[in-house]
Amino acid sequence: MLRNLAALPLLVLLALQASAQDSTAYVPSEKKPAIPFKDRIWFGGGIGLSFGTVTAVQLDPMVGYMLDRNRKLSAGFGPSYTYLRDNRYVPAFEMSTYGYRIFSRYRVIEQAYLHAEFLHMNLEPYFNYGFDRGRIWVPHLLMGAGYVAPISGRSSFYLQVLFEVLQDPNSYYVGQGPILSGGIGVGF
Repeated sequence: MLRNLAALPLLVLLALQASAQDSTAYVPSEKKPAIPFKDRIWFGGGIGLSFGTVTAVQLDPMVGYMLDRNRKLSAGFGPSYTYLRDNRYVPAFEMSTYGYRIFSRYRVIEQAYLHAEFLHMNLEPYFNYGFDRGRIWVPHLLMGAGYVAPISGRSSFYLQVLFEVLQDPNSYYVGQGPILSGGIGVGF
């Protein structure tokens, strides 16, 4: 028994020496460095201007945040404002809407993305049916896809096709086909 106890330290040393010779030892992979907060934020949106018989002004700035390390999934928000005056009618038809949007985008490939957006707009109903109902909030759910073309550095031009799937009767997209929009993005 004493001889076995004396041999134990020798066996431990031999085992440690043998494991040190193993060339298949686990080496932890290097972690990708974290993307700084400022590099995850992107800005974009659209501006629409039309003057003449029909005057239209549309402002849709937005800010997004890249949620994943691969820069494929992003989410964001932004305000929305539209003013329209159509002088073809007597009296002229005039309206303004304002609201906000919450959206998410997923880059399928570098040039194409899927887009889902909840747009909540405050407007005067088109069809009051003789009642003065004042302004109301109208929900919209826009879904579709877009194309991105780089301009330079972190700037890009985007064009998207969206469909309004809720079809609220007070929506100004009710009964319309695809909604085409585009703009400039910085960092997207």
